Amino acid sequence: MTIETKANAKTALGVVIACTIGNVVCLTATVSAVFGVFLVPISEDFGWQRSQVTAVLGIISLVSIIAFPIVGRLMDIYGGRKVLLVGNLFFALSVAAVSQVNNNLMNFYLLFALIGIAGAIPCTAMFSKVVSEWFDKRRGLMLGISAGVGNGVGATLMPIIAAILLGYMGWQMSYAVIGFLIFALGFPATYFLLKDAPRPVVTEATNPKYHPNAPSEALEGLTLTEALKSVPFWLIIASLGLGAGCLTAIFSHVIPVLTDRGQSLTIATTVMVVLALVTSGWQVAVGSLLDHIKSPRVAAPSFVVATIGLWLLETGSSTPLLILAGALLGVGLGTAFGALPYFISRYFGLKAYGVITGVIYSVVMLAQGVTPYLMDIWFDAHKAYFGSIVIIGICLLIVAGLIMLFPSYRIKVSAAEVASVNHGGL
Repeated sequence: MTIETKANAKTALGVVIACTIGNVVCLTATVSAVFGVFLVPISEDFGWQRSQVTAVLGIISLVSIIAFPIVGRLMDIYGGRKVLLVGNLFFALSVAAVSQVNNNLMNFYLLFALIGIAGAIPCTAMFSKVVSEWFDKRRGLMLGISAGVGNGVGATLMPIIAAILLGYMGWQMSYAVIGFLIFALGFPATYFLLKDAPRPVVTEATNPKYHPNAPSEALEGLTLTEALKSVPFWLIIASLGLGAGCLTAIFSHVIPVLTDRGQSLTIATTVMVVLALVTSGWQVAVGSLLDHIKSPRVAAPSFVVATIGLWLLETGSSTPLLILAGALLGVGLGTAFGALPYFISRYFGLKAYGVITGVIYSVVMLAQGVTPYLMDIWFDAHKAYFGSIVIIGICLLIVAGLIMLFPSYRIKVSAAEVASVNHGGL
């Protein structure tokens, strides 16, 4: 390994660390994961119904759907570092601003809409873009580490921190501290460690020059218009969008499903924690698997495994079987989250990765927002989750079948790998 290669390897490692830390304090961990801690205090302080408070999660999803493609396009044009630095500051301030909210429901909704817009900038999808530009041969593994470990640690620690803060200073000042943590952890990591990967400068020369601030037009890949006309684009949405939506619905209903069957809250919570931990860990595992087995179809069995886990969740009676159910469901959810950014990079390349990712993640987020709601509609109509669980099981098998229809990857050797030859990349 040359000195130049060692330097680039060190920079790339710093990028993964920065993106992992960024995911620790992303919207999922610092807003969505902690919301349950503050739900009751907010409702009691202002005299609002819980459903009125919880509605902000739907508002966040709706504005994120609009924001994702715009943010992705900005990332394609200006690179990740500048956009993510501004996004971190914007997001931290918007979360901290909740500390100043008053008893006005519309202002409360508008503030969380702002959080949704700001949180769409330093989000997992955009960190995945930065990682994808730096890594080629180990892209799946690094995507799994930055997203899986980052989100897993964040979603585990932030609710604990929120609960401690709540006991000492109330929910409003807790939001101020969380906003400070978003900035204190995310901004320095992005500023000092996150660098944009060298991009080829558009030129007619035989040996193009590379520059981190160059636009993405010279990178290999499809434009959004070209991607929309391709079969893999719609297969990705139909399979991983459906899979992520269905498994997210199950994740959010593990506790009511099990407690309705007479299981204790302790056991139900344990199963949910196991599901969350396996989801995080499996993103790393499936990323490595995708790196070594050059076929998208390797992801298909995970959804069959998840179907088995779903059946155990509904029928299992012993604690070991229920914990196994959580683990198997985590394999499916981890595969959905881990394979999504990898598939996007391999089928569409890096030229318009940001905007394509933004569009696809918007659809996935919509699915994740709608499917839990549909599950509750079924429960309200039938007073049981069994029917919706059967439908979800069928959908997971359909997901596995759709993945088997995926063609071979379009991007065999990416621009990132070409850059590695010229600049000692990875």
